[in-house]
Amino acid sequence: MQSLSFIQSFLTHITGINAENAAEKLPAILFAVVSAVLTLIVGFWLGNLAGKLLVKILEKRNVDRSVHFFLSKTLSTIIKIIFVITALSKLGFNINSFVAAIGAAGVTAGIGLKDCISQFASGIQILLNQPFKSGDFVELESVKGKVQDIHLMYTTLIMEDNRQVTVPNDHITSNNIINYTAGDFRRADLIYSISYSEDIAKAKAILYDVAKKNVNVLDNPPVYVAVKEHAGSSINLVCQVWCKSDNYYPTFYTMQEEVKLAFDANNIEIPFEQLDVHIKNEKE
Repeated sequence: MQSLSFIQSFLTHITGINAENAAEKLPAILFAVVSAVLTLIVGFWLGNLAGKLLVKILEKRNVDRSVHFFLSKTLSTIIKIIFVITALSKLGFNINSFVAAIGAAGVTAGIGLKDCISQFASGIQILLNQPFKSGDFVELESVKGKVQDIHLMYTTLIMEDNRQVTVPNDHITSNNIINYTAGDFRRADLIYSISYSEDIAKAKAILYDVAKKNVNVLDNPPVYVAVKEHAGSSINLVCQVWCKSDNYYPTFYTMQEEVKLAFDANNIEIPFEQLDVHIKNEKE
């Protein structure tokens, strides 16, 4: 009996309804119950629908499937919680203190986990905006490598020497991102030096011929060769060639070797830094 009395007291406290006025308020009570039930039905339906729609949006944007379930469930749960609170308010429950407690707990957790929340938000931003994807070759801050995995908190890269680097996502979104393989093709700007005494037209013709014979160099856009600058001890020529993004380094390295061999075969002097020392003898 004491337990029953306690329950009755509790319900009276939170709803304001006791045994004496229950009959008078019965229609209002039934209306509130029906309204709360309908609110829950609509809320859960909308929550599930929103989760499914979000998955479709993520699929259209080619967002990594690993985050589909997490994001859809998070959105669905938030919507359902909002409708549950709304349903409780329709039943007359005093939810102000409950909401205030949740808000205070959220603020406290947010302050303590601000770094984690920042990384998480950055991970969502990366997955939605897609400045890069798995397999792209990127430069993040001072790190260059191929993107291995994109997680909600961090991104892993494999560097050219096969070292793995883990970069927090908030560092990525707050700095410049260079994606070298965002497009299918990439231009290589190659600089070659010749002596001031050499024939510029001849050297340009050799560079053009070497580039055209390179199997990785594309015909369109065409090869471009020009004088870049008059340096202190050399004429610097620029040779711009286009290749597939995946063939950039093979193109770069083979061009370096083939141009050196072609210059040697045609007696084109490649200047190098040197120091002239003059010894002066002074007679006393």
